[in-house]
Amino acid sequence: MSIELAVAAALFAGVVLYAVFGGADFGSGFFDAIAGGSRRGAEVRTLIDHSIGPVWEANHVWLIYVLVTWWTAFPETFAAAMTTLAVPLMLALLGIVLRGASFAFRKYAATLAQARLFGVVFAGSSLITPFFLGAVAGAIASGRVPAEGGGDLFSSWLTPTSLFGGLIAVGTCAFLAGTFLVADAGRSGDPALADQLRRRTLGVGVVTGAVVFAALLPLRADAPTLFEGLTGRAVPLMVLSAVAGAATLALLWRRRDGLARVTAVTAVGSVVLGWGVGQYPWILVDEVTITEAAGATATLQGLLFAVGLAAVIVVPALALLFRMTQTDPRH
Repeated sequence: MSIELAVAAALFAGVVLYAVFGGADFGSGFFDAIAGGSRRGAEVRTLIDHSIGPVWEANHVWLIYVLVTWWTAFPETFAAAMTTLAVPLMLALLGIVLRGASFAFRKYAATLAQARLFGVVFAGSSLITPFFLGAVAGAIASGRVPAEGGGDLFSSWLTPTSLFGGLIAVGTCAFLAGTFLVADAGRSGDPALADQLRRRTLGVGVVTGAVVFAALLPLRADAPTLFEGLTGRAVPLMVLSAVAGAATLALLWRRRDGLARVTAVTAVGSVVLGWGVGQYPWILVDEVTITEAAGATATLQGLLFAVGLAAVIVVPALALLFRMTQTDPRH
């Protein structure tokens, strides 16, 4: 494996990890939005607060890792994407900021009206951020980011591929979050709440799976390079995602909630990885390959060294954090 490909693989590993861990975090906002009124939705919202409270900031480590690695290793393509896709990226950033602020402020709201306002902002921003990040991925994958940058600020991402990418991102985030919340509710000794979340998660899973495979139809004309990759070298990953998704639905139905979390992560991780494999060897599809976009060899070597350090220092700390918070969501 060339050093350029090794760095690209390390970069995309961060994308997969952010999709899984950050996705489960963002998806909780969907269940917050549909929880109901202040009294009826109190149990769901309390569970969400206890489940994501200790880890919601830690998940953004992966986003920072992806952006810094991309900027350092493939600087010209990073600049091209940031200029062409400035609008959806700024909207996604706005969602991240509003979500974090509203999640914190809701806990200390002085009145019920303030708590409701912050709750609406939290739920809404939890949906718009993954949507616009998915739209960015769709724009890159459909070849609408020119290598020199300066692409159209709106037509570059207002396309079928980007819109489906946004919808799939929202759906997979909600599906992941629901699977984790069901397990948390059951572990906290609230079977009625677990069953309520189970029904909603099953519905989200069915709809999201249908959207994923429906998206393949417009991809043939709108993103032919990606379509060729998804129906070629990435087929095993797409099949794995479908099987793992179906297994998650079956496990949830049978109340095997702990195992369902594993298959849900496998389903989402496989579909994201399938996108990367389908797009290979392009970093900007139909514009620049990974090898062409790579920076100086010394820079790439330094990045790989930094990734190795992070694997030794950061990953175990995050693993311990998740292990501690998953023992009991109410403590």
